[in-house]
Amino acid sequence: MKIVIVDDTPLNLTLMQALVGKLPDCEPLPFIDPQEGLAWCQANEPDLVVVDYMMPGLDGVEFIRRLRATPNRDDVPILMVTADHERQTRYDALQSGATDFLNKPVDRNEFQPRVHNMLALRRAHLATRARARSLEAEIAEATAQIHEREQETVTRLARAAEFRDPETGAHIQRMAHYSALIARQLGKDDAYSALLLQAAPMHDVGKLGIPDHILMKPGRLTVDEFEQMKRHPTIGHDILKGSTSPVIQAAAIIALTHHEKFDGSGYPFGTAGDAIPLEGRIVAVADVFDALTSARPYKPAWSLDDATAFLREGRGQHFDPICVDAMLERWSEVLDIRQRFQDEAPTAL
Repeated sequence: MKIVIVDDTPLNLTLMQALVGKLPDCEPLPFIDPQEGLAWCQANEPDLVVVDYMMPGLDGVEFIRRLRATPNRDDVPILMVTADHERQTRYDALQSGATDFLNKPVDRNEFQPRVHNMLALRRAHLATRARARSLEAEIAEATAQIHEREQETVTRLARAAEFRDPETGAHIQRMAHYSALIARQLGKDDAYSALLLQAAPMHDVGKLGIPDHILMKPGRLTVDEFEQMKRHPTIGHDILKGSTSPVIQAAAIIALTHHEKFDGSGYPFGTAGDAIPLEGRIVAVADVFDALTSARPYKPAWSLDDATAFLREGRGQHFDPICVDAMLERWSEVLDIRQRFQDEAPTAL
């Protein structure tokens, strides 16, 4: 236990240093200059401070006040050395953060028990701190496990939608990473970008409620079939709404709004502009871009030039202009994502 002793009187300093030296597992750290003692205590964490009141330049009360103002020094025990008659000084010291007092002249029979009591208090503080850290680690581990299970559920739900949709798992990965990329370019923090990365794959979960003859149709949908297809955002929202999970909550918003258009001509509600949640506006750009540049049974893949031209032409109409610009401004990373998550080649029968 490191015990700092601050006293400008050499005799007192030597006496207290000797008394501390007789205590088991204790290391005295004497300072005759209070400024030096304070600087050490601010740079290092002592287990106990014994400080005299009457010192030139920096008295004991101000010493305590400055030490208590130092981060993470609020639970370090402090013994102030004063005379019995200095009552106002003691009051001031208590208000500044002194833990207890030693009477002048220092008496060995008083000094050692008080130091012993203060060290017992310090050990209790350290044990409480260690327990708090242990609990934090346990909570972090439990939270990580919950998050992992939640993410597994999310992934399986997204895969369930994939099995009823000609789109591939690689599409899900690409559009999710494009979404996170757009969010970062818009200045959103890492937590928001990570949330989009996890939630975006569930954007089409509502297709679970669309009949197979419509979902799997290789040709153009009829007007009636398209009206049924337009129900998948609300179906997806109904599946996901009401969750306490931030990821599922974001996914519900995305499912409901990723087919809205910036000019109000989208579905299911015809919401326009900034009234469309940002998550939906971001995913709309990411999803359409990847759908255009991916081959499907009913269409060939568009070239990158044609797809980017489509995004630019749709700025302010289909798409939020800032989301389009954000994606195109990170073009090298878009290409990296396309390369990283490629569609698997069809398996020969």
